[in-house]
Amino acid sequence: MSGSDAGPRMRLAELVAALSLGVDLGFGQPMEHVLRQCLIALRLAERIGLGEEERLAVYYTALLVNVGCHSDAHEQAKWFGDDIVLKSGKYRYEQRSLAAATSALRLIGSGNPPLHRFRVGLEFTLGGFREVDRMISGHAALARLLAQRLGLPEAVQQAVASSYEQWDGRGWPGRLKGEAVPVASRLTQLAEFTEVAHRLGGTGAALALARRRAGGQFDPRLVAVLCQSPEAVFDGLDAVQTWDAVIAAEPSLGVWLTGAQFDEALVAVADFVDLKSPYTAGHARAVAALVTGAADTLGLTVAETEELRRAALVHGLGRLGVSNAIWDKPGPLGMGERERVRMQPYLTERMLCQSPMLAPLGAIAVQHRERLDGSGYPRALRAPAISRPARILGAADAYQSMIEPRPYREALTGRQAAVELNADAAAGRLDAQAVGAVLAVAGHRVSHRAPGPAGLTVREIDVLRLLARGCSSREIATRLVISPKTARNHIEHIYGKIGASSRAAACLFAVQNGLLPQPEESAA
Repeated sequence: MSGSDAGPRMRLAELVAALSLGVDLGFGQPMEHVLRQCLIALRLAERIGLGEEERLAVYYTALLVNVGCHSDAHEQAKWFGDDIVLKSGKYRYEQRSLAAATSALRLIGSGNPPLHRFRVGLEFTLGGFREVDRMISGHAALARLLAQRLGLPEAVQQAVASSYEQWDGRGWPGRLKGEAVPVASRLTQLAEFTEVAHRLGGTGAALALARRRAGGQFDPRLVAVLCQSPEAVFDGLDAVQTWDAVIAAEPSLGVWLTGAQFDEALVAVADFVDLKSPYTAGHARAVAALVTGAADTLGLTVAETEELRRAALVHGLGRLGVSNAIWDKPGPLGMGERERVRMQPYLTERMLCQSPMLAPLGAIAVQHRERLDGSGYPRALRAPAISRPARILGAADAYQSMIEPRPYREALTGRQAAVELNADAAAGRLDAQAVGAVLAVAGHRVSHRAPGPAGLTVREIDVLRLLARGCSSREIATRLVISPKTARNHIEHIYGKIGASSRAAACLFAVQNGLLPQPEESAA
């Protein structure tokens, strides 16, 4: 799945900055919140005289700080109803405060009947607090893994992994305090919270927040630097073109990618976005494989195929802006919920449109849910307005979605999906040539059982696949006709073998090692 090394190199900063726009939406913040906090952190770094290498760590840490927070949105929605509403409360209350805990508790089971909320509340009191602590620690670990996959320096990886530590040692996972916390982490955390305070209440509100948390959450020395010359840090934030300013502010040691490295980075980002729901694990990879084969069948040029494959990898980025209370809902969606789903391709386009190298991919991705008869979304385009690459992507995404499980249905077999896809083509919704090419590619897949990665047995792979899809140990036991205790033992052994401690990390391992989607699921 690697591209050519020929041609112009590409800036990693543009891809990471585009991803940050989706992270903004996942926290209920306006787009460019993360970009603004990056500028604040860089201005503070300049005030304390950091060198180029340290500033590079600040730059990418500020852009990646919360990138892992959607990885367990499934669990967040299970406990609190709307994961985006939950995360939006991060900036209202001091970390680990009684007010923050009370606010979260009010959301337990929200959006459900009283009896369900009571049951969820009871479960949460028995182990939910510990699970939430583990989730927050896991976010930083996953962000470090993404930084590693993107080829970022060790200093960035360490800073991202420590991004939730606090000056007083009461952060997550709580192993560092004071000067032991990397300076890039300390700068990023101060910039993140003061950006929100400044945007909502101006410079006075930002300084009041910084002073109030100095010596606790924030490094008091950095707070003092901020308070000495706030105008040098905050002035002009509302006037600058934020995207252009952040891309231009990348330190001179910034990361440039060859074509093959760019493809690897796109796959890494796609894997992380697909972690948002256990029902979409590995989806982008699988769709990219389908469109690559279909494009070859239909005679697209090498350049057209490369662009289409890359569009397939990023076509789901907008899912970050929609709550898992919707994506993982077992029943039918309400009108308002359906409208939010219809926004997903548009959000993908908005995330990519400011980057010269990503905008063409967004132009294809935004049309992947359009239909030839005008029944699609987000713009209800008809046949003449839908590009050929988008038609191929639409057919591939539809097929892959059908053979994946969803909270409201089991996965269709390859044969059932082919019938559905052909029916859509016959009805004039999908392009018949694109459907035929996608089904031809899917029909040539060979089912085989390769030796398990990390020494996993066949049964452990079966358990891992169900675990990655969000099944509990009891549900895994029922599906595999084993006891819950045996299922728990399998999960413990799996975690030990693959070095994971959470469902999200296990899911990412399964995707990276070709265990999701299952080859058997794709057979015609």
